[in-house]
Amino acid sequence: MFDIFAVCFVAFLLLSNIGATKLIEAGPLIFDGGAILFPLTYVIGDVLSEVYGFRLARRAIVMGFVLSIVASVVFWLIILAPPAADYQDQQAFQTVLGVVPRFVIASLAGYLVGQLLNSWVLVRIKERWGENNLWFRLIGSTVVGEFADTAIFCVIAWIDVMNWGVILNLMFVGYIYKVGVEVVLLPVTYTVVGWVKRHEVTYH
Repeated sequence: MFDIFAVCFVAFLLLSNIGATKLIEAGPLIFDGGAILFPLTYVIGDVLSEVYGFRLARRAIVMGFVLSIVASVVFWLIILAPPAADYQDQQAFQTVLGVVPRFVIASLAGYLVGQLLNSWVLVRIKERWGENNLWFRLIGSTVVGEFADTAIFCVIAWIDVMNWGVILNLMFVGYIYKVGVEVVLLPVTYTVVGWVKRHEVTYH
């Protein structure tokens, strides 16, 4: 089942990167569209780390990193290609999917550091305490990983573009939201982890 989780992990990452190009405002709160789906990459990352260990989780994380770069290059090449005479949406396509180097760097740096920290912390806690206290390693790893991810992305992506008040707003709201989603989905994560452990023949 590793391949199923790995494919979903990478797919959610790529979709989140596209969604992140739009900023959403809800009252005093501002967050990017990637926040809708991106927290689920941490849920899946937790399953990968808990069931398959750091080595295989790292493989999925690196695969997501590489394919994010591939997606950015492909979008860049498509934008550079001359549009057909009847194609009227070149500017809209470029606005949404255009490769902005600093955003690519911000996304990749935040993702790689955050996901690796998330996986590493979860596995280390498990090595120390064994199978007990699953809730603690799920939440603890997310708290560390999401903080690094959100902080790195917001600073690299928005510094000198927005004032520090907006950057801190994005950072705070994004972090609280992502950790909150993990907490809300904790029963689901528990159920999935338990089911996979029972049915995954490679799990010991």
